[in-house]
Amino acid sequence: MLTANILNLFDKSIYYGTIHLDHGRILRIDRLGPERPEEPYILPGFIDAHVHIESSLLTPAQFARLAVVHGTVGTVSDPHEIGNVLGVPGVEYMLTDGQRTPFKFCFGAPSCVPATTFETAGAIINVKDVRYLLGLRDIGYLAEMMNFPGVLNEDPDVMMKIAYAKAFSKPIDGHAPGLRGNDAQRYIDAGIETDHECTTYDEGLDKARRGMNILIREGSAAKNFDALMPLIDEFPQLVMFCSDDKHPDTLAEGHVNQLVVRAIKSGYNRWNVLRAACINPVLHYRLSVGLLREGDPADYIVVSDLTTFNVLETIINGEVVAHHGRSLLPDLRSEHVNQFACSVKEPADFWVPAHRPYGQLRVIEAIDGQLITNELHLDGVVKEGAYVADASRDLLKIAVVNRYSDAPVSVGFIKNFGLKHGAIASSVGHDSHNITAVGCDDDSLCHAVNAVIMARGGLAAVDVVTQEDTILHIKKLLPLPVAGLMTDVDGYDVAAQYAELDHFVKHTLGSTLSAPFMTLSFMALLVIPALKLSDKGLFDGNQFKFTPLTLPK
Repeated sequence: MLTANILNLFDKSIYYGTIHLDHGRILRIDRLGPERPEEPYILPGFIDAHVHIESSLLTPAQFARLAVVHGTVGTVSDPHEIGNVLGVPGVEYMLTDGQRTPFKFCFGAPSCVPATTFETAGAIINVKDVRYLLGLRDIGYLAEMMNFPGVLNEDPDVMMKIAYAKAFSKPIDGHAPGLRGNDAQRYIDAGIETDHECTTYDEGLDKARRGMNILIREGSAAKNFDALMPLIDEFPQLVMFCSDDKHPDTLAEGHVNQLVVRAIKSGYNRWNVLRAACINPVLHYRLSVGLLREGDPADYIVVSDLTTFNVLETIINGEVVAHHGRSLLPDLRSEHVNQFACSVKEPADFWVPAHRPYGQLRVIEAIDGQLITNELHLDGVVKEGAYVADASRDLLKIAVVNRYSDAPVSVGFIKNFGLKHGAIASSVGHDSHNITAVGCDDDSLCHAVNAVIMARGGLAAVDVVTQEDTILHIKKLLPLPVAGLMTDVDGYDVAAQYAELDHFVKHTLGSTLSAPFMTLSFMALLVIPALKLSDKGLFDGNQFKFTPLTLPK
């Protein structure tokens, strides 16, 4: 039994009352009188409407431990990251690990594994696999349909996956960056109901007017909240909040609760904000999450007030899982599944031959806070017959290394990482999760990549120092032994390790990005324009084809 101010998000009322529980469900709610502002408030728990748990670098059990502290009781989670590494067994791993905690994960059936045919993934999830997954009780939806050209061109496999989702009466998630007008309408008409890739208000408005649910994203790399906030009041029935990708340091600091506070402080209607954070995801995805009604599962949070939303307690199925900033969920170890089959590299593997006449280089321009990139045309620097990085111009090398077999290293050039020396590397490389690295010289690139290979997954940073005329490479590493994507170490320890690594990359190596490792992880994501690099070569995301590194002279 709990007595406090109770928010009814359906009739938009607040009253002082008592909640009576029975076996994890709400038996009865007694209305005792008007609101008492000096007392705490009870409201439904928060839902992240689209997140890749793997991008937190934590197993589901560890992710849950951090999320509940901030009032999150459930997530809508696309496991296509581990799906790209391990296929269906990877998805089943996430289901099993998530079931070890009362936290309410809703996992989807990955629709696009591999994301494209222009990269090497560790597995394929075909139409038959999608049908199998959609038939599982614990799979709640068809995960983001990134292949929007396949939808528009009515690719038979794509349409069959959509048809199976409809046959199982499960929602279909979208992924259509920049799609507008008639093409957006055709995408929606195919049965796709959400999009989390809107980066501008006009794009979000266009899709919302067509009836699409808009998931406002604010993650560790992609930050679209400020641009899309007006939609909260304009389309309150269609808006949800999501992080998409959330690294452990920022997850330790806050989650959906931060977006609620920001939106309300910005003047948006409190009831509409809470509808986006609590109600809309539950209703759209038909989650088994209570909404503070008699007969519902007892999933709710207790907050100090309706301004700061300081979470005092989080309750799931009647069980207190977080209390005054401390997680009460157990610190669980998990099985270390993986797939890593490449050998260590040599500096010569990152060499880029240059041939006269020298044309300009096609250079990826990373954009802080966005997944999209630009294509720049810049003069390269040639030394001893090869193109080299030029840290003085922030013109660095980027490499993608096939981690599933030994193959030639794919190398290009990138701007805006800001490294002054050294290199960083990661086995988190959406969506195929090969090793992606950015560095100022071939030796540093090689050392960073090899640190990841020898650990069979992780994030690495390498600095170059000279000591008594000897060049030394100082290495820092965060191992990710679960599929090269996650760790089952205590999430708060991982958050601290990640924060230390992030600080090293920014303050020692000189990166100017707000989240250098998160940005790095998207530089091989071919389905997001404009210019990206796969393990097979430089890729034009607008033309959807490979493109040469150099322009004709």
